[in-house]
Order: sequence, then structure tokens, then C-alpha cells
Amino acid sequence: MYAERASRLPGAVVWTNSTDGSGPGRVLPDGCMDLLWNDGRLLVAGPDTRAYVTEGEPSDWAGVRFFPGTAPGLLGVPAHELRDRRVELGDLWPAVEVRRLRDRVEAALDPVTALEDVALERAAGVHAPDPVLRHVVAALDSGRPVAVTADELGIGARQLHRRCLSAFGYGPKTLARILRLQHALALARGGAAFVDTAVRAGYADQAHLARDVRELAGLSLGELLGRRVGSAP
Repeated sequence: MYAERASRLPGAVVWTNSTDGSGPGRVLPDGCMDLLWNDGRLLVAGPDTRAYVTEGEPSDWAGVRFFPGTAPGLLGVPAHELRDRRVELGDLWPAVEVRRLRDRVEAALDPVTALEDVALERAAGVHAPDPVLRHVVAALDSGRPVAVTADELGIGARQLHRRCLSAFGYGPKTLARILRLQHALALARGGAAFVDTAVRAGYADQAHLARDVRELAGLSLGELLGRRVGSAP
């Protein structure tokens, strides 16, 4: 069972997910990175460019999903190095520190709150996220072209691409495509007809929507709406 709430860390979401082993899960790309807790392990989920299919074993997960572009500053690693990967936190941070944090989360009455506390403490010790990144997300999410977004920021397309690789794990065109997918899913889950979903989300037509959903999610839009698919591990 999946549940989430807004985090005390601005823009982040805290979530839990208990799987019953009935089959593999599917995590869709959303432009985010997560700090994860699972069976005594601390891990990091990098930014996905396609659906990530999880194993079907019973398991309990907790996570902090960071606002797009903010995790690299907290974790100390460029996003593109973790693209389409799940890695142990010990591969990124000193082993002594990770063991201390692992013991702390494992001993907590509420592991998800303890995990959130770890993220909050980490955020307090680093520079605030670059406000330019929020502008990039907002502009692309609203459907503005990449070239227009770069012009609004007063930077060239190549510089925007480099900054997006470091912050989001991929270039602005891929980020825009992923944000558009999430927008379309929200519309469709809200009851919008597929043809209306395509128009309102910024696709050329319904066929374009269908192709993009299939390529990014690995299933058709109808299949996605008929099953539980979310941002879990």
C-alpha cells in the first residue's frame, strides 16, 4: 500500500510503500530523486528516463522524494551520474556516516520521519537550491519551449543543457517530456478523455500522447490507469 504526504523539507514529499509480493511494480519517471530506506538499507534512486520495474518480493519502503533539481546539492553528486540507477548511500557518502544514519533510522519508532530528519539536517548544512532550477521546472512544466526558457534565463541553450544534466540528470527536452507525461497522467486520472488529455497536456494529438506514454512508461495509458503505478522505489 502506497501513501505520501508533504515533507517538512520545502518541495519534497515523504512516502511509504508496502508491497505484498503479488507482482513487480512500476515507477514512472518524474524528474525527481529519492532517498530510500528498505530492510535496513539506505539507498538513492536516481532520475529515471523510463519506467523502473521493481521486483515482486514483499517489502516495506520509505522515501523522501526531493523536488526536481534539488537532490544533487544535498547528496553531493551530479544527477547524471545516477541516471536510471539505484545505488547504496554508502557509495556516495563515507561509510562511517552511513552506518550511523542507518542505525538511527532502524532504531526509530517511525523510520520515515527519521529519514525525513536526515534529509532536513543535510539540507541545513548545504547551500540553498539554485532558484534558476525552479524557474526551469516551472517554465518547461507550463509548456514553454527550451529555447524560450533559455532566453528567459539569459543563458545559451548549451549552458542550459549542462546545468540540466547536473541538476536533473538529463537535458531540458527530456525533462520537459517527463513533466508533460506527469501532467497527462494527472489529467487522465482526473477523468479527462484521452483526446482532451492530449490537447491540454501539450501533445500534437492523441497518437502522440500514446507513443510518448508507451516509450516512457512501458505501458499504454489505459493500462496505467487500470493499475497502481506511482513514484515508489
